[in-house]
Amino acid sequence: MDQLSKENKEILENTFLGIEFGSTRIKAVLVDGNYETISSGSHDWENQFEDGVWTYSNEMIWDGLQKAYSHLKKNYQNKYGSTLTSVDAIGFSGMMHGYLPFDQQGNQLVPFRTWRNTTTREASEKLTKALSFNIPQRWSVSHLYQAILNKEQHVKDISFITTLAGYVHWKLTDHKVLGIGEASGVFPIDSEKETYHADHLDVFSSLIKEENSSLNASAILPRVLSAGEDAGKLTAEGALLLDPSGDLKPGIPFAPPEGDAGTGMVATNSVAKRTGNVSAGTSIFSMVVLEKALSDYYEEIDMVTTPTGKPVAMVHCNNFTSDINAWANLFKEVTEGLGNPVDSSELFTFLFNKAMEADDDLGGLVSCNYFSGEPITGFEEGRPLVIRMPDSSLTIANFMRTQIYSALATLKIGMDILIVKESVESDYLIGHGGFFKTPVVGQQLMADATRTPIAVMKTAGEGGPWGMAVLAAFAIKNKEYPTLEGFLTEEVFAEEDMSSIHPSKEGMENFDQFMKRYKAMLPVERAAIENLK
Repeated sequence: MDQLSKENKEILENTFLGIEFGSTRIKAVLVDGNYETISSGSHDWENQFEDGVWTYSNEMIWDGLQKAYSHLKKNYQNKYGSTLTSVDAIGFSGMMHGYLPFDQQGNQLVPFRTWRNTTTREASEKLTKALSFNIPQRWSVSHLYQAILNKEQHVKDISFITTLAGYVHWKLTDHKVLGIGEASGVFPIDSEKETYHADHLDVFSSLIKEENSSLNASAILPRVLSAGEDAGKLTAEGALLLDPSGDLKPGIPFAPPEGDAGTGMVATNSVAKRTGNVSAGTSIFSMVVLEKALSDYYEEIDMVTTPTGKPVAMVHCNNFTSDINAWANLFKEVTEGLGNPVDSSELFTFLFNKAMEADDDLGGLVSCNYFSGEPITGFEEGRPLVIRMPDSSLTIANFMRTQIYSALATLKIGMDILIVKESVESDYLIGHGGFFKTPVVGQQLMADATRTPIAVMKTAGEGGPWGMAVLAAFAIKNKEYPTLEGFLTEEVFAEEDMSSIHPSKEGMENFDQFMKRYKAMLPVERAAIENLK
């Protein structure tokens, strides 16, 4: 580092690496002691549908990881003129849930089954009923129990199951652990004891015995760790898996591996009680940190945790912007056909601003944005629809507001359970994703739908992988900051500026009026699915 300037030496004194396995991209982010991104790298990948299973092969996992890290390392070299050989701490995160089983020798027994697989309905329903706790199809325990119910041959040899993030962490550190937020998508968590729920484990063990399986449920699950706890160090073998060139030195401390939900909470500083976030892109989900447990379980609500184990109510919807994007592309095609091409961002800004000029009743229009199934409303398939009455007022303003309301409608159904039935209160939800790029519009309509103030940060990191890098930093700095909430508020986001928009009385009333039409439309959607194959 002798050739580095004094300024660069100071920047590189404290560095933290976060790597996240997303569903379409693996991204690596290196931050400095001020939590500014100083280098990044990525690798695009796609799941494969093989033998009826959505999966990523082991070759894809390790090749993608090495390419993303190599890309970051190359950018670092170009920027600072120095080879990256070590960092202060590392953390891995990934898409939650899924199923990776191994035998006692560490051999993988079946290909990785991702969260996207919907072949576990029987297991999900039986577990939910037996535990009186919502167990979605994508959860790891649903995959495991379905394999038991199916009497799959590999089950008798299972010694250990984990998630994608847990698998990579294990191979790099030799520690079979999960961060508590990631673990909450494997099996229900007892937030007070910060580990798997003992009573639920007992019930699950009884269910296993009924199927004549000798598996020890508690023994095959990864150990649960909270943010800041020791999760092992990079081994010599692990260093070569990450950086085959041999430049990276072993011995680097690791943060507990987390899920993309947990890293999203960290990246938006929404891990404290009465806070939350809403991620709005191709799909949409909200996460609300609860002050106390819900009075009942709901199939529309997933219960997960923050990276420190606080209970979080999650409303996850499969469909969000796909239909809006499709209509915007149609309008773009029209303008181009007329010889007036328009930039996509400019078009979206125009369309979203026009939505704010809609009539109170949206001209009587209603639409359904389901490209795929939507579990919250009980649909396994989707047929995008636009419906109007003979006396409806079809204007671009009414049309666009209808499209946006439709995209928010399923989320609202889940959020209404929390707010109306359970009286959950939040000071704000942090909005992030492309939906919020047009100033005010996305915030206001989301606030009206959720009946909650929506805040947007003026600056943003690199999303999930940046959040994982911050968790890696907390693994080193937790002695200075006894709580993750304090670390984020006092250190990471101390100078962060947020703008909040509150729900309006008129907006909430208009949305409620739309929801009556929307719910009346759902049988039409079902008829479309049944008759239009």
